[in-house]
Amino acid sequence: MMTMTSPALARRVLAPDGSVLTLANLPSPDAQRWVASRKAIVVAAVRGGLLSMSDACARYRLTTEEFLSWQTQVDRDGLQGLRTTRIQEYRGRDRRTGVHDVRGAGARA
Repeated sequence: MMTMTSPALARRVLAPDGSVLTLANLPSPDAQRWVASRKAIVVAAVRGGLLSMSDACARYRLTTEEFLSWQTQVDRDGLQGLRTTRIQEYRGRDRRTGVHDVRGAGARA
């Protein structure tokens, strides 16, 4: 009896720019900066079946939450969504809710 522990993975998929992705041309696991295009390539590789999400997280030392946030950002805003850093997201949210003044309501400038 044969047992499959994981679905068969694709050998190559299309990158967001239309180029062909293979395991050999994925971003280096040692990438120093996670620019939007690299994030999008990793999301495309997982969605296309080139890597499983757990393999991608292990390879790139990502948490599941971090990878899922990349997927969400791609779905919501495309490549532009990946250009927004977490700090900018938090700052933007604080500005919208008026929470950015940490001195207190009675403090004077």
